[in-house]
Amino acid sequence: MDIIIFRWLNSWAGVNQFYDSAIIFRAEYLPWWVGVGILAFYVLGRDKKREFLMIAHTFAAAVLARFVFAEIIRFFYDRPRPFEVLDNVYQLVQHSMGGSFPSGHAAFFFALATGVFFYRKWWGVLFYAAALLVSFSRVAAGIHWTSDILAGAAIGIFSAWLLEIFFRRFKLLERLR
Repeated sequence: MDIIIFRWLNSWAGVNQFYDSAIIFRAEYLPWWVGVGILAFYVLGRDKKREFLMIAHTFAAAVLARFVFAEIIRFFYDRPRPFEVLDNVYQLVQHSMGGSFPSGHAAFFFALATGVFFYRKWWGVLFYAAALLVSFSRVAAGIHWTSDILAGAAIGIFSAWLLEIFFRRFKLLERLR
């Protein structure tokens, strides 16, 4: 199933310049806009303390997901990337070999989206949409499997949820509010 979905998404790469540019933008540049979007909550928000808590929670969850959980899994399981094992992969984004599972981008951006969702539901849904666009564009670009994305998304959501439980258990958010 991984190969079927990968082949379908990757078949959009190399079709024309517009599609390629859209895939590259979502895979490489949209992540920066998502980060700026989260920081904009603080700059534009009225309740600076609440906005700071949301930003701290989201980035802590993202760092936990990407640089702790994802790296621990990669240490024990070094999965090759699609362009390493399949023929005729149209690779739009350059990437080093190995370390495909789980997707660090998916872990990071789904953790951000979940953190935002805990504080602002509607905005959280938009950040989930951005996380989906970033993540599946990396499949279309030829550097991830679909299961890498799904595992990364689960790790990101779990990380944000784990921090939320931790904060509530030790009443850390209430002390800061």
